[in-house]
Amino acid sequence: MITTIEHSQTTYSAKPDLIVANLDGVNKNYGDVRALRGVDFQVRAGEVVALLGPNGAGKTTAVKLLLGLLQPNTGKVRVFGGNPTNPENRMRTGAMLQVAKVPETLKVREHIDLFSSYYQNPMPAQQVLAAAGLEKLSDRKFGDLSGGQRQRVLFALAICGDPDLLFLDEPTVGLDVEARRMLWEEIRRMVVRGKTVLLTTHYLQEADALADRVAVINKGEIIAEGTPAEIKAKTAGKRIRCVTSLSVNHLQQIRGVTEVKEDREAVVIHAAEAEAVVRELLARDSQLSGLEITTAGLEEAFLALTQDNEPEATHSR
Repeated sequence: MITTIEHSQTTYSAKPDLIVANLDGVNKNYGDVRALRGVDFQVRAGEVVALLGPNGAGKTTAVKLLLGLLQPNTGKVRVFGGNPTNPENRMRTGAMLQVAKVPETLKVREHIDLFSSYYQNPMPAQQVLAAAGLEKLSDRKFGDLSGGQRQRVLFALAICGDPDLLFLDEPTVGLDVEARRMLWEEIRRMVVRGKTVLLTTHYLQEADALADRVAVINKGEIIAEGTPAEIKAKTAGKRIRCVTSLSVNHLQQIRGVTEVKEDREAVVIHAAEAEAVVRELLARDSQLSGLEITTAGLEEAFLALTQDNEPEATHSR
């Protein structure tokens, strides 16, 4: 059995175009609430995929289906070409979920040793501690840790089996900037080693920094998919920041302007095409200053895709 798994790992990591997890026409209902609606979604070997969406959009439901924690009403769910509940497939997956609960009286190292014992070929405990930045906390009880430290322990437990496919559901909630960057670097190292990561996050900067591909889900449907650059290019346009005497109402009347926000002494203007808007700004305000033009980020693209498409029910899944 061990030989089969090791051979299978080599096979998948050697084919980066191979699909390691997918939803095929999946529908999932919770009573009258339709959480997923005919979703087709794929995760390929060796990539980081960010699944983004508002609260209640269906992200966590999709992850739980791929983990075998839920069953679809209709459609197919496959991981490594088979059922997610297959014991061999479970040996090759790791998960960090928001709802994870672990005993508070055990020490960090005890937790890692316990979880590692579930796997046939776990990552060495010292390597797990280092990857999660927990070397100095290994003898601390879980219940004595801060929120950010607990989050790092949950990450450690997700990777201790050295999984081929890693599910990370809001992994950096509660982490400070340094700890978040450290976790990002560890995710990148895992991908270099041929691992695959499915990430859900509300930190859109995180998705922009890590993801090879982004899928945006809303009302239980995938509404956009592509690289971060493709998503931004399709929807976000340009961002113009400047100091002007023109009122917000005046700025909103300029052709091509899609949004105007005040930013301390300046304003931030969003436009599909910046050049014509800037020419008009200069024509209307000769004292305009502090002009900056940048490509709008993933956050603006996400809002453009979802702001008029809120979920029908405030479902927490």
